[in-house]
Amino acid sequence: MQQKNGNGTFSSKIGFVLAAVGSAVGMGNIWLFPYRTGQYGGAAFLIPYLLFVALFGYVGLSGEFALGRLTGTGPIGSYDYAVKSRGKKGGSILGAIPLFGSLGIAIGYAIIVGWVVRSAAGALTGTLMNTEPETFFGQMSGAHLSSVPWHIVVVVITAAILIFGISSGIEKINKVMMPAFFILFLVIAVRVAFLPGAFEGYKYLLVPDWSYLKSPETWIMAMGQAFFSLSVTGSGMIIYGSYLSKKEDIVHSSVMTAVLDTCAAMLAGFAVIPAVFAFGLDPQAGPKLLFITLPRVFQQMPAGRLFAFLFFISVLFAGITSLANMLEAVSEAAQTRLGLKRKTAVLLAALATLIVGLFIEYEPYMGAWMDAITIYVVPIGAVLGAIIIYWVLGVTKVKEELMQGRDKPLSRSFGFLAKYVYVFLAAAVVICSFIYGGIG
Repeated sequence: MQQKNGNGTFSSKIGFVLAAVGSAVGMGNIWLFPYRTGQYGGAAFLIPYLLFVALFGYVGLSGEFALGRLTGTGPIGSYDYAVKSRGKKGGSILGAIPLFGSLGIAIGYAIIVGWVVRSAAGALTGTLMNTEPETFFGQMSGAHLSSVPWHIVVVVITAAILIFGISSGIEKINKVMMPAFFILFLVIAVRVAFLPGAFEGYKYLLVPDWSYLKSPETWIMAMGQAFFSLSVTGSGMIIYGSYLSKKEDIVHSSVMTAVLDTCAAMLAGFAVIPAVFAFGLDPQAGPKLLFITLPRVFQQMPAGRLFAFLFFISVLFAGITSLANMLEAVSEAAQTRLGLKRKTAVLLAALATLIVGLFIEYEPYMGAWMDAITIYVVPIGAVLGAIIIYWVLGVTKVKEELMQGRDKPLSRSFGFLAKYVYVFLAAAVVICSFIYGGIG
């Protein structure tokens, strides 16, 4: 099929992979993965986590990229195509669910990334270093409309990237931001390694407690972490797949995305957790780790102001590249469904994100919003995507698309893993998300 939106394609494989990695690498890699690794057995947790990453990368990411490239459009058009292939209607309605999930996450994400920008500015000016972290965090999250300028900056930057298009906007910015993210985090991790007491953090991350492998909860949390870390949500990766050339090997790109995303999570762990332990602080997950615990660490570190700035800039890069993917899915839908020009569609998506976000800048409201989206909407959208790809469109059609640009045959087990393992695990993610109040 021809691309329906006329947005063009990624100009290179590395550009596509870095864009996919940019979408996948986000706050979950930085504030949840390190904490969860230590919480569920250290290196023992990595065994189920890596197994799930391998599976979700091989069949989950590949399937979403393949559906996008086959249909040349985002989730609404892709789901509609798959359902119509069965002679049915209503696929576009189903596709709106994961799309709403992308918009919902973007609304909350823009607020959080605004806090990141404000923290980076505070590190640069020294304000962050001379203020109690709880007070600084309260100033930017503790009231309505408490961080509007920073919030606007984030949305404007993201919209500007998208207006430039796929190869000149998304691809180029990811070619800069993703390598910079890895380099900056590597610099921070090396510096942290020399802090007295950092060894306790490495023990927390790496010393295995094999008894945790006997607990179903360890496997559930590893599954959720892997699933959402790879951004297999039935939306964002489909839209990036729609911009992929038929010459590219989707499976190889999917594996590369999974590998680099895992490297980012591990690198974040080595940068964050040893630093927290070096100063005897609690490696709690969530916003408090980023905006309260780590600023306290930087306040006590030699050259802490510099490393605080580098840290928040690197987190900003991860946040912007993820946000760009979410808003790209929304703006592409506005192009194809409403007949808007790209610039108008991007501005509409950005404006919707900003306006709704302004009403929930107060941290408890933002937290409640993100919980509702990530616990209910996104998991449901993700399992819908898995079903649409492998049960409605069908394994045969997906495999045909995956062999475009590929010489080596797919594994004989691919169809079984996709249809009977991946899809049912995606359903398990939804159920467990409801039970645990979120697992990713």
